[in-house]
Amino acid sequence: MSDVPLAPRAVVVHRRSELDELVDRHGTRGQVEFFLRTRGRDLAGVQARHDALTETLREVRAAVPADWRRGDVERGDLHRFAFDPGDVCLVVGPDGLVANTAKYLRDQLVVGVDPEPGRNAGVLVRHRAGQVAGVLADVARGAVAVEPQALVRGALDDGTSIDALNDVYLGHAGHQSARYRLTTPDGDERQSSSGVVVTTGTGSTGWATSLARGRADAPALPGPADDALAWFVREAWPSPTTGAARTAGLLTAGQELALVAESDALVLFGDGLEADRLTATWGQTVHLGVSDRRLLLVAP
Repeated sequence: MSDVPLAPRAVVVHRRSELDELVDRHGTRGQVEFFLRTRGRDLAGVQARHDALTETLREVRAAVPADWRRGDVERGDLHRFAFDPGDVCLVVGPDGLVANTAKYLRDQLVVGVDPEPGRNAGVLVRHRAGQVAGVLADVARGAVAVEPQALVRGALDDGTSIDALNDVYLGHAGHQSARYRLTTPDGDERQSSSGVVVTTGTGSTGWATSLARGRADAPALPGPADDALAWFVREAWPSPTTGAARTAGLLTAGQELALVAESDALVLFGDGLEADRLTATWGQTVHLGVSDRRLLLVAP
């Protein structure tokens, strides 16, 4: 058996364009154009975004060294793609695509590539397609700067768990109140609410910003490099049997929230991916805290 090490592998992660999805739904470009026109939009803008993504993907794939191995995965297939330990993930798309990818990684380097500069916030996709060749050369030399970013983990007492880069949500699958007993580092309380959100420093510029706005009890949100989480209870309802005294706070590494489900079923999912979720049935305990995994984001 040869002892020659395998060449590095670059995995291009992407998502389908809006135009691709519209053509799948409506059958033809003509039907897509008609549909958009009835909604006060035109095909030109959708086509321009499709072309920008296509060209960026072409440039990124062309930048991979000829002697490297290659992989390619679309967002919808991430849950069944086998990442290798030494992969370099080239994530081409909006910031959210990096978050969608992070939960499936363990110690792989991630290079976020923005196909539409100015349209995306660029918090996680900080590179342009023209920079990828240089970044991969730096990776090969071990000369890249890496920014570790914390993930949040939600774990059920049956051993199943979910990690997320931005935030996790625990609540009722519909619009009913979620009932549970919440235990925080400072005490416990039985609650009825619209659910609990636990966010990382990376996610603090997203949903957490809205949750914190106007709340007197909102904690100072952590930064992306902090091993800390912020948590929020949404619309806690005070009643003779439920309280609203513990509705926000911070968790440092080693601290956690514990929730015992007192509804028939509470769903737990991360980064808005509702299809990839766990369900806590009555009496099950969910633990929420800082994950032992980190996103290894390559800095520009």
